[in-house]
Amino acid sequence: MSAYLLTAPAKINLYLEILGDRPDGFHELVMVMQTIDLCDRIEVRQNRSGEINLYCQHPEVPLTENNIAYRAAQLMMGQFADIYGEIAGGVDITIEKNIPVAAGLAGGSTDGAAVLVGLNLLWDLGLTQPELQELAAALGSDVPFCIGGGTAIATGRGEILDPITDLDGIPIVLAKYRNIAVSTPWAYQTYREQFGNGYIRDAAGWQTRMKQLHSGGLIQAIQKQDRQAIAKELYNDLEKVVLPAFPKVQQLRDCFANHGAIGTMMSGSGPSVFAICESRDQAEALKHQVAQELNDADLELWVTQIASPGIQAEIR
Repeated sequence: MSAYLLTAPAKINLYLEILGDRPDGFHELVMVMQTIDLCDRIEVRQNRSGEINLYCQHPEVPLTENNIAYRAAQLMMGQFADIYGEIAGGVDITIEKNIPVAAGLAGGSTDGAAVLVGLNLLWDLGLTQPELQELAAALGSDVPFCIGGGTAIATGRGEILDPITDLDGIPIVLAKYRNIAVSTPWAYQTYREQFGNGYIRDAAGWQTRMKQLHSGGLIQAIQKQDRQAIAKELYNDLEKVVLPAFPKVQQLRDCFANHGAIGTMMSGSGPSVFAICESRDQAEALKHQVAQELNDADLELWVTQIASPGIQAEIR
């Protein structure tokens, strides 16, 4: 086949705890990650130019090595140079960007994951999901999760995945201010500066904390598909530094809570905020109420839902 169309979903964090520093300079994390039904669409097509050509309709998406999708193609070409040279020549990557940019929703990571999956199919490499996830870890901490999606506990810097019972169909409202961007390195560095004295310093402590999460309230609520209990167990350490620095994000979170969301939290390093709802009708009403109260032209809102699939592919 000469082209594949891939659906690349965004993710939210239902839980994000920073345990300590790692020798590689990253943080030791324990998270619960979840795909949602807000997706980019990526076409991966063979060309004979010998080059990577990246296209996107969104003006803020880089079309060079600064884009994880571009680096994913470089990685595959480097890893499988013999096959790439024989059958591909080059690749055209077209991204239909629906996930907001710089939003804490893994929009760039999921596009990179889609390119890995697409080139695996395009070149008939036969790589398994674990093999693709191993390659994905070189591109970014969220990329391995984005390949398989679903509901998973993520540890290490986020690349070690333990899939758990998939959630599906829970309505959420997602919101982001277009004019607010939060630097992920800034968020983690600021957290280190303010809370680093409480970091766990030994491997035994990390293992104990991760075992506590596995047996804790959030995982039990997920296993029971109990959205009220899930909403009560939402947690994100990065809110401690991002919300004070970005009061409009705090205001957005408070607005969701005041209008009846059963749970609300910032995703990842932000600035996106999501709200869990009981029904689609409640989600639509909540979206309208928040938009009306805040009345800000820079505020974008979406009604979507928790969904289980990761990257999905179809032949073009």
